Amino acid sequence: MLAEIKGINEECGVFGIWGHEKAAELTYYGLHSMQHRGQEGAGIVSSDGVELKPYKGMGLVNDVFKHADFDELSGKVAVGHVRYSTQGGKVIENVQPLLFRAQAGSMALAHNGNIMNAHKLRGELEEEGSIFQTSSDTEVLAHLIKRSGNEISEKTIANALNKVVGAYAYIILKEDKMFVALDPSGIRPLSIGKLGEAYVVASETCAFDQIGATFEREVLPGELITISDEGLSSTRFAMREQRKMCAMEYVYLSRPDSDVNLVNIHASRKRMGIELAKEAPSDADMVIGVPDSSISAAIGYAEQSGLPYEMGIIKNRYVGRTFIQPSQELRELGVKMKLSPVRGIVEGKRIVMIDDSIVRGTTSRRIVQMLKKAGAKEVHVRIASPSIQHPCYYGIDMSTRKELIAANYTLEGICEQIGADSIAYLSEAGLEKAIVKDKTLNQGICTACMTGKYPVKEDGQKEIVFTSC
Repeated sequence: MLAEIKGINEECGVFGIWGHEKAAELTYYGLHSMQHRGQEGAGIVSSDGVELKPYKGMGLVNDVFKHADFDELSGKVAVGHVRYSTQGGKVIENVQPLLFRAQAGSMALAHNGNIMNAHKLRGELEEEGSIFQTSSDTEVLAHLIKRSGNEISEKTIANALNKVVGAYAYIILKEDKMFVALDPSGIRPLSIGKLGEAYVVASETCAFDQIGATFEREVLPGELITISDEGLSSTRFAMREQRKMCAMEYVYLSRPDSDVNLVNIHASRKRMGIELAKEAPSDADMVIGVPDSSISAAIGYAEQSGLPYEMGIIKNRYVGRTFIQPSQELRELGVKMKLSPVRGIVEGKRIVMIDDSIVRGTTSRRIVQMLKKAGAKEVHVRIASPSIQHPCYYGIDMSTRKELIAANYTLEGICEQIGADSIAYLSEAGLEKAIVKDKTLNQGICTACMTGKYPVKEDGQKEIVFTSC
């Protein structure tokens, strides 16, 4: 389903390139390929080796850069960002990359994730004399870097990173160097690619495909990479821990053609559908998926169950951003505008409806109602992930527990609330089997929103268990 309808939104996507004559233009295309990761604002900061030059605005990538003069963003280096706010208001000041100018050198920051101790750090910095220009938690790192030393370097960045707690993927640009960092648990995705002799950094590998770059490797948890005209070097600012890649990247957030932690998104979603069919078969006539992120799982479910896969729901691709609104009334209207049942396919049929997740339940109820009004005899809902019962503190705009239907109703109650004939979720074991290829240090997923087991908490201690109320 669409993120603006469901209430699951990734905070942002980051992109950077070093050593290409058309750095700003390629950054534009990279951001365009990751538009799904943030629709509130976009920005690019380029460097010609002497000066950092910004351009940003509110809205979609196409809208922001419609009138941009890329000649003014000259240089062989650029960093870009698409934003969906989870921390900080929806104002132009918070659109990234954030740019900070100083006599000792300027710095641009692009950030994906969430700093859990940002409020505490901000208070401490303000007491010491810092004046903040934005309400974004990203700005905290800039102040920490400058407090660590006058120069922007590996040492000052590492010192600053060791003070922040949470999930983060950073690209930090100064006039003559680019720094790339990932949190010690590797909760957010970040990859390195090459385009000729140029280095490319992106939240998703689909951005590499968009510009013709090739994937080189993942950025490792706790790793700090420096890119300059001298090449690429790597160091560690923290001990690498068991990787806990966000499971929702695989379930919903990332594009099907992306590879996240060396696992293809479409293939993992298809395996989720296969495992779901094993765990929760249904006596039905056909399988349908809710466009778009559930289609892969629906194909897998159909193949495993031996039922035909049909296009029972059509997505209208020409509805604009009008419906990216907070009110429930507009969310529900958005469902009607964006998704339509195919009466000639579903009428008189017993249907297995595959969806990737359920948050509030209101969207699922609307879709079930639409299918039954179109003549579906039965609608059996199967969810290709475990139930979401807990909030996310790592950069996904997840609802509070009181708004999460699975945190407040039993399975039977959820089924009744959405009007389905039956409902079942994929188990945690089934999800892990579909995603995790091996048990090495580099493999592993964060399922905190499903299980309440948080790999990192605000004081930096490791796993806490959020018990159900």
